[in-house]
Amino acid sequence: MHFTKMQGLGNDYLYVFGDVPENIIELCTHLSDRHFGAGSDGMIFISSSKVADFKMRIFNADGSEAMMCGNGIRCVGKYVYEKGYTNKTGLKIETLSGIKSLDLHLAEGKVKSVSVDMGYAKVLDDIIVPLKNGEVLCLAISMGNPHAVTFVEDVKKADVSTIGPQIEHNKIFPGGVNVEFAEIISKNTIRMRVWERGSGVTLACGTGACAAASAAVRKGLCGFDNPITVILDGGTLEITVHKDYKITMTGPAETVYEGDIVC
Repeated sequence: MHFTKMQGLGNDYLYVFGDVPENIIELCTHLSDRHFGAGSDGMIFISSSKVADFKMRIFNADGSEAMMCGNGIRCVGKYVYEKGYTNKTGLKIETLSGIKSLDLHLAEGKVKSVSVDMGYAKVLDDIIVPLKNGEVLCLAISMGNPHAVTFVEDVKKADVSTIGPQIEHNKIFPGGVNVEFAEIISKNTIRMRVWERGSGVTLACGTGACAAASAAVRKGLCGFDNPITVILDGGTLEITVHKDYKITMTGPAETVYEGDIVC
């Protein structure tokens, strides 16, 4: 099996063009291990689609399947263009969260950044989540996958690795949830850290950045139709929340290396 390791703001996956193998849980768990495998946040498989240009399937580091990944889908756009599977700079990608539209931004024939129509954020309710020691207020948001956004005064001091899994596995969220810790820097800047469902602490989460920006707009902390800079541990994304809560995300995509695995 040939794979390409790619990353968007440090959110790294192993990309394979082809069908998902039957032993995907075992394979993904092994390859994602950062000590005994290639090391990644999971695997993404790209294939043909009957309803879009391509289809992507995303598997977390624990082998569970994810519905959508904003950083991952940008890399899919770079992958299919630079490997010659398409010469289009406007693409439709089928995901478990629906079909997403991509605009590839080129420089000297290479994809440097990608804008993604992320669809509509569904802002749900404020939820008080009980913890082992206290409780935390979260705003539940769906980006096609579930998110719980909590606002903090200083995200550097947020105990992401302790509080994150408690929220992820709380019975309030039967299927688990991605958890975003967001600090408002200004009306157009958010500093965010993330605990991803099935992967733990990661350097970045595209759908999480969209969720955090949507939550900030709903709370009146940021504004509609103005680009919001979301600063993550791995880098920066630009998120625009339109008045109907349709989301546009723009950010980089990079290739790390190519590899082969004997399965």
